[in-house]
Amino acid sequence: MAVQISNVNDIRVEKHPIPLFKGFPNTSILSKPLLIYRSVFPSTTSSSEIANHLSSIGVVAPQWTYTMYSFSHFHSTAHEVLCVSQGSASLCFGGEENPGRVETTVKKGDVIIVPAGVAHRLLEDLEGGYEMVGSYPKGTNWDNCKGDEAELEEVTERISKLKWFDRDPIYGDEGPALQS
Repeated sequence: MAVQISNVNDIRVEKHPIPLFKGFPNTSILSKPLLIYRSVFPSTTSSSEIANHLSSIGVVAPQWTYTMYSFSHFHSTAHEVLCVSQGSASLCFGGEENPGRVETTVKKGDVIIVPAGVAHRLLEDLEGGYEMVGSYPKGTNWDNCKGDEAELEEVTERISKLKWFDRDPIYGDEGPALQS
């Protein structure tokens, strides 16, 4: 049986533009904000049910279930969809030293859409066992970049060639990712 997610009109959506900072492009290239959908999945939803939901929508392919790295990194070849499947955590987006960074707490049921180029890292696992289902647009291969300023021109070129979502990864034909 398919998991029942919150109605798109009932969720709170946060949109965060994050400026370029040193070797982290953040949202400066594609002008798509970091998106956080609050309380999408019921607290009883398992990571396999989340992966099944993502697969049924067909926009992204679930690739792993894990925590978030504790160092700032970003992807230059794919956008990332992170669905919190266990626990809660304090996260940083944009780079720890960036005055325009976003620090937020996420919990089980939240969804984070991280545009390519946005630095992200785990600051603190608040309950122990923090876990997410990580997904990427179908047909893409993700990389890991650590913000080396010498690579900024190269990663900027890769990111600028990426297309944004034609369908929302969670809601399909409607949804906040289409309005960003």
